[in-house]
Amino acid sequence: MSAAARCVLTAVVLVDLALSGPVRAQSGNAGANASETGWLRQPLAVVDCLNLALTQNADILKAKSDLEAAHGVVVQTRAVALPHLKATGQFKETDGRAVEGFANFSLPKQDWNSGLQLVQTVYDGGRMTAAIRAGRATAKQAVAQYQTVIADTLLRVRLAYYDDLLAAQEIVVNEASVNLLQKELDDQKHRYEAGTVPRFNVLRAEVAVANQRPALIRAHNNDRLAKNNLANLLGYHLPAEVWEDLPLRLTDTLAATPYSVKLPDALQRALANRSELAALRKTAELQQLNIINARSGYKPTLQAFAGYGWFNAQFTQPVTLDHDIHGWNFGGQLSWDLFDGMLTRGKVIEAKAHYERANIDVDDTGRRIELEVRTAYSTFSEARELLDSQLKVQEQAEESLRLARARAEAGTGTQLDVLDAQTSLTQARTTQVQALHDYATARARLERAMGEDVTASGAK
Repeated sequence: MSAAARCVLTAVVLVDLALSGPVRAQSGNAGANASETGWLRQPLAVVDCLNLALTQNADILKAKSDLEAAHGVVVQTRAVALPHLKATGQFKETDGRAVEGFANFSLPKQDWNSGLQLVQTVYDGGRMTAAIRAGRATAKQAVAQYQTVIADTLLRVRLAYYDDLLAAQEIVVNEASVNLLQKELDDQKHRYEAGTVPRFNVLRAEVAVANQRPALIRAHNNDRLAKNNLANLLGYHLPAEVWEDLPLRLTDTLAATPYSVKLPDALQRALANRSELAALRKTAELQQLNIINARSGYKPTLQAFAGYGWFNAQFTQPVTLDHDIHGWNFGGQLSWDLFDGMLTRGKVIEAKAHYERANIDVDDTGRRIELEVRTAYSTFSEARELLDSQLKVQEQAEESLRLARARAEAGTGTQLDVLDAQTSLTQARTTQVQALHDYATARARLERAMGEDVTASGAK
């Protein structure tokens, strides 16, 4: 098991001990006080959301149940290699007319028997060895599948967190743009009332404000949707009185933390760390063991048994139920299907086909993972370049707006120059925020593609 896998499982155990179950809101009327929804207002960093998802997300909880079920399958698989102890007992009463007798002797109308027998399979054509190996492989396969669900879910949580940060920043950008345009509108109204500008300037400023308001409305809606999506991933049961704006408080910000990795290293890490590949390799191993299981039908089965039995006497007169006979018994049993109608041959053919398919699946998944890494790496490189290209754009747009206003006030510029500069500033701010979001999400997807420890990287 990789270090990343151990870290994920350790995090799951620690969080399971810290929190006993999903957070459920208190039901109440529209006048519910803040204490009933206080859990919803707690500050949340990325790492807090990851920890909450580990204990409350439905997909992870279902995967945990699947992991426990897989443990039961492991126990069942190994049962064939362990001895079986069976206790039996019987009591029977027969109609006297149906009891055979002769002279002055007759069999008892009532009889009973009981016993204990221990049976151990000594040889069964390799099935026992295969069962022990299959139990180990099944356990590792189940853990790998569990890790896959955790990694996929935590990636979705990170992306939802970044989406909400983006939506919040878009609100700030669009509010600032509306305020700038409204300020320009107020200034043009004052100038119009003073008779220094025509009515056309006021109308153009009003149109500019009206054109910007839909973007602000959409930004608020995107924020609501992003918060609802994040709350759902965290397993929150939202109160009925919370209608639209969820009071989620996200404490992290969109930041471009430096991250460097070379493509060959990324490919190597992915093939070594991805739990999907580990699970498929164990699937191929199990299919290979199924071939051994199928071939065991060609070979004999040898069992040894030992036991102790009690039964009532049959030929002692007078017959009484408390007169019992008891003693040990032991021996061996050999069975061999010399011809089973080609049943074993059919099972071997089926098992070989499944094994070949499992190997093909491993190779195909490896190629798809490499493609995923290459795609994520290319997207991350693009996001990094776009972010670098936007470093000075916002400062330049702010300076351009300042100069446009100064020219307009000096009479050497026009209102159109000011509006264009304001539009350019809004676009620069939007592009900057979007670039930060794209960088964060591209990095998260690249780390997932490489099979990196999401819990650790999410805290950075």
